[in-house]
Amino acid sequence: MEVVKTAIIGGTGLYDIEGIEVIKSIELKTPFGDPSDSIKIARIGDKEAAFLPRHGTGHRILPTEIPVKANIWALKKLGVERIISISAVGSLKEEIRPRDIVVPDQVIDRTKSRTNSFFGNGIVGHVSFAEPFCKDLADIIYREVNALDFRVHRGETYICMEGPVFSTRAESNLYRSWGGGVIGMTALPEAKLAREAEMCYAIIALSTDYDCWKNDEKDVSIEIIIENLKANAKAASDFVKSVIDKIPEERTCGCGEAAKFSIITGEDLIPDRIKKDLSVFYGKYWK
Repeated sequence: MEVVKTAIIGGTGLYDIEGIEVIKSIELKTPFGDPSDSIKIARIGDKEAAFLPRHGTGHRILPTEIPVKANIWALKKLGVERIISISAVGSLKEEIRPRDIVVPDQVIDRTKSRTNSFFGNGIVGHVSFAEPFCKDLADIIYREVNALDFRVHRGETYICMEGPVFSTRAESNLYRSWGGGVIGMTALPEAKLAREAEMCYAIIALSTDYDCWKNDEKDVSIEIIIENLKANAKAASDFVKSVIDKIPEERTCGCGEAAKFSIITGEDLIPDRIKKDLSVFYGKYWK
């Protein structure tokens, strides 16, 4: 089995990364169904990274339909320790302009129709999620993107809504009153499942519009989003290579042991099928 330590999950408009060499494509079956697409192994500088288009090539999968559990399981099976998520978002603040980049620190969950845990069906676990994104990985991303002279923001909160319909104006203003910085549809359950899988996870959020709260701007439309998505995809191709190059070989954060003391169910009580399905994550804790 191929071992790759870093993965990029590409969001809307990013189905490949311009200028990188794809070595192979891998099809993986998982206990949770098929991933969004085949996983491409690419050479980026002197390193290799996995790339997975979140919505499938050609954008075939709604945010609520994304097979997140399969995606995370497949990447973990490949040996991935760090996930860089690239996500299109709307801005909830004047200073976060369309085509700006945000590396969020917090997230608020407004989804309602998604399975958000690997636990259940005979195994109970509670993993800490106070700091939802890996600070070490986010620091690298912010530093490298900033060094390339992109407008980049830190310390923001990502509001994750269900979709696929965009917010009402009342909702948009509510999220602004909460201190939200950007709004999108895909950070969750991806970040939660990555934490349960003991993988570092950080988001590069690409602003496409001002959502619908800004009265002196056009309301969000697909035409505006697509135009800005194209610009953002080009930017992503530029800075992803730099970010990957600066990621150290070994982790020093706590993400790799996030579930060490989180499983409450006794090992002898966990159903064999569940134990087998989750051994890729927790087998190291079982006899």
